[in-house]
This record gives sequence, C-alpha cells and structure tokens, in this order.
Amino acid sequence: MATTGHTVKAFDQDLDELRATIAEMGGLAEEAIREAMRALVQRDSEGALRVVEADRRIDALETELERAAVQLIALRAPMADDLREVIAALKIASVVERIGDYAKNIAKRVQVIGEAPVIEPLSLLPEMARIAGEMVHSVLDAFAARDAEKALAVCERDRAVDDFYNSIFRTLLTFMMENPHNITPATHLLFVAKNLERIGDHATNAAEMVYFAATGLHVADRPRGAATETVGSDG
Repeated sequence: MATTGHTVKAFDQDLDELRATIAEMGGLAEEAIREAMRALVQRDSEGALRVVEADRRIDALETELERAAVQLIALRAPMADDLREVIAALKIASVVERIGDYAKNIAKRVQVIGEAPVIEPLSLLPEMARIAGEMVHSVLDAFAARDAEKALAVCERDRAVDDFYNSIFRTLLTFMMENPHNITPATHLLFVAKNLERIGDHATNAAEMVYFAATGLHVADRPRGAATETVGSDG
C-alpha cells in the first residue's frame, strides 16, 4: 500500500517526539552526573538527595517513550531505516535510564563518604566524570543528527574512561594497604569509579546503536582498551 504524504508527516512527527523525549532524558542524566560529582566533592548530602529524587523523572520519561514507541510501531508499521531508528530510540532510552541510575548510585555514596576523612584519589574522579559526561552528551548529539562518525568517536573515548578507572583502582588499593583506616572510604570511592566506568560503557553501547540506526551496519569488532579491574557496581 502506498504511503501518503500525510502518513509520512505524521510518522516524522512521532519520531521527533521520540527524539525530544530522549533529549530530555539525556539532559537530566548529564545533570545528574554533574550534580552527583559536585555533591561528592563538596560533601553536599542535600544536593545528593536531590539527585536521587530527580531520577524518578528519568524513569517516568523512559516509560513514556516505551509506550509511544510501541504505539508508533503498531500504527505506522515502519520499515527498514525508520524501524531501525525507532528500535534504536527504545534501546537508547533504556541506556540513558541506566546512566541515570549510575549517577544516583554515586549520589547515594555522598553521605557515607562525607563522614570519612578526605583521601587524595578523590581528586581524580571529577576528570573521569567529565569525560564520561561528555560521552553521554556526544552520543545524544549523534543520535539527534544520525551522525555515524560522531558515534564512532564516542566509542573511541571509552578507552580513556577505562584507563582512568584502572589508575584509580590501583591508587585506591595502595591507600588501603598503607593504612587500614582508608579501607572504608577507599571502597566507597571504588564503587563511584566503577559507576563512572559503567556510564562510559553504556554511552559506548548507545553509540553503537546510533551507528547501526544510521548505517544499517554493526560497529566492527575493535579493541576496547585495557581490561578493567573488577569491582561490582551498585544495582
């Protein structure tokens, strides 16, 4: 059946709404990362609590987008490029929601860390967070522009986040071995670093989805940087 101009216009409007929702989610997730790290460095428990509470809005937007995407597929029956973009939007929304969760996890550590002595490796975390946050911003820009090359550039930046994590991991282990009193605060900072590393991983996953949506091709197998040390992240 031929697609009418009216139908094409309606479909484009539906896609624009999905993009707008993802952009809003992404902006909130970026703000959550920045505010969680600011609260951590400044030991601002009230600011951290605001990050935790704000995560509900990201969750609500993901639910809203899922509903809209399912309705779009049911009513418009998109094919090929259009279907890939809808599926990518669904997956990216899930990734952004998870990134918000990682920022929330960092915020939840603020009060506990705030009660412990300051240890020097804390100074390394803001730069790691800055790179991870820039990856999130760039992948959202790449999705909005269907820019495959920009998506690949995001993938390449994941190496820097992994390298930061490995450096922080080794530094914190040294602090633990030098003074048993450092073990508790260093452990909390390790979880913060791991959550930032996972933000980088999720931004990379989103970038691979953007690349597929734009090109119909999967990102070729490539080295992801040095293997990171293993520390669990909060759920």
